[in-house]
Amino acid sequence: MRPPGAWPRPFSPFDGTAGPAALDHRGMRRLGLFVVLTLAWLSALHLVFRQDRAALVEPLLARTLAFWAAPGAERARLRSTNPEWDLMSRTFSVLAFANLALERPARRDELLRAIDAVLEDTLRADAAQEDAFVLPYFHRASFRDRAARSLFLDGELALMLAARQSVAPDTRWAAPLRERADRIAAQLERGPVLSGESYPDEAWTFCNTVALAALALSDRVDGRDHAALRRRWLEVAKRRLVEPRTGLLISSFTWDGAPLDGPEGSTLWLAAHMLQLVDEDFAREQYRRAREALGCTALGFAWAREWPARLRGHDDVDSGPTIPLVDANAGSSGLAVLGAAAFGDRAYLDGLLASLAFAGFPRQRDGSLRFAAGNQLGDAVILYSLVQGPLWARAQPRLAAEARR
Repeated sequence: MRPPGAWPRPFSPFDGTAGPAALDHRGMRRLGLFVVLTLAWLSALHLVFRQDRAALVEPLLARTLAFWAAPGAERARLRSTNPEWDLMSRTFSVLAFANLALERPARRDELLRAIDAVLEDTLRADAAQEDAFVLPYFHRASFRDRAARSLFLDGELALMLAARQSVAPDTRWAAPLRERADRIAAQLERGPVLSGESYPDEAWTFCNTVALAALALSDRVDGRDHAALRRRWLEVAKRRLVEPRTGLLISSFTWDGAPLDGPEGSTLWLAAHMLQLVDEDFAREQYRRAREALGCTALGFAWAREWPARLRGHDDVDSGPTIPLVDANAGSSGLAVLGAAAFGDRAYLDGLLASLAFAGFPRQRDGSLRFAAGNQLGDAVILYSLVQGPLWARAQPRLAAEARR
């Protein structure tokens, strides 16, 4: 038992000195030194995880090429976990291959073969089963649009085909691209807010901006012109699809334009990049607003929220989990890498990559790199983010491909 009036033994990170006098002098000085050294260590920690962006490309490319060259259990797991992820991983892989084929002529033929293999497999699966790449609630009700076709499917397919044709036109892909571009344009025109459904009475800004970018790339390839449709979509979106308090595009809405979900990071970063081919100024404004509302940095690390602080939403299968306290969301942080790269936000990009190296559990083997905390979709997003630029510059020459400098 402690004698009356005795001081309890205080905690000391150094030598456990007891008593108020010691705590007031040596203990406090040492505690202060400990705090200073801890802060210094934390402030320098990000340097350990700082990434050479260029050095990441080749091992990520090796990983992605190998993934699509060898069908196996990993591809089956991705499809069974979320069929949308399967399709999106194909899209980001093809976009990455196309950018690298434009930038590295010596590897163009190899990368075009990889693109063709992904396209053949994807079109085959889509033709065999209309719901091959969508979630089960695709069948929960009837589409409002009479065509009853998911814009998610046609937008992703058209973007892949347009990317392929932008590198080196091939007659076998001309008709499939034109068919899907025509479907997209017709579906947008029929929509009350010039937007198409991805699921029954459910439209997504993510999917509509992908479709608009696909039309822009397609126009460059086949000489047609959907610029007026893209302009009208933007005019309607500014009036009907922008959340007034943040000025950010909402993420989902009904076919008639009634909001379903507010602005979310896992949509906004991608949408801003796609909108660079629609209206560069509006796209940059959306990125700036998203950066202010969702971007976070501390001690050289960076991450992104899924929802603005004033407009809390819910996590879902696409966004992934949110880490409490710091409010870091997996899906939003991953796609923020694309946003930062596309808009030349180098400081934020470096912080995001440092966080990825710290928390993504990178695994290197035989010259390839994957992030164990994610899956092939995440790896493909990172690869595309780091090599994006040449493809977009072909469709929109004013774009300076800032992230590549």
